[in-house]
Amino acid sequence: MRLRLSHGLLLSALLVVVLGFAVFPFSGVCKDKDEAGNRVTILYDAFGKSPAVTKAWGFSALVEYGGKRILFDTGGNADVFEHNVKALGVDLSKLDFVVLSHRHSDHISGLNYLLRVHPTVKIYTPAEPWGPFGWGTPNSFYRRDESLAANMRYFDGNPPNTLSASTPWPQANFVRVDAVTEVARAFSSCRPSRKLPAPWNFAKFRWPFAGRKA
Repeated sequence: MRLRLSHGLLLSALLVVVLGFAVFPFSGVCKDKDEAGNRVTILYDAFGKSPAVTKAWGFSALVEYGGKRILFDTGGNADVFEHNVKALGVDLSKLDFVVLSHRHSDHISGLNYLLRVHPTVKIYTPAEPWGPFGWGTPNSFYRRDESLAANMRYFDGNPPNTLSASTPWPQANFVRVDAVTEVARAFSSCRPSRKLPAPWNFAKFRWPFAGRKA
């Protein structure tokens, strides 16, 4: 079994895991004693009861599953993210990889701290054009009008094949996800004993940690 994530399911797949773990803790659901360490730790959110962490707009969670440590998003403020990570005793230098759901600042601003702690960690990102991850886009995205004079057309009518973009984190190990992508070996997962209401009904999603048979 292998763990695979597609661009379209990047966010929904991890949310299913986070929500599923939160609603259906493993005690009483998964019977295998080897899965006792499976858990999700919320690192950044506007909710929570712990006085040790700072509430803020944004989201981040550490998913620990089958021996893997996966960071999902990094919150909206690097200083708050750093404070919460340290307050919860989380070691980001031991991550297996990171998944970023999308480019909005309330989900990626903690990269400034993450990359100081673990500069080489692999970070899976959606293939969003001109976003902060540095992915370009084909020149075919805009409509051409050959009747216009050259000086009224982009690049005088001779654009490059790919319109480039830059990133504030050129040192980051970003991995573009625009198709089904193998990210790690997968493990057996337990389905919840109750059903979630739509759209989080597990029957409608393939658990990312169950993966696809290769």
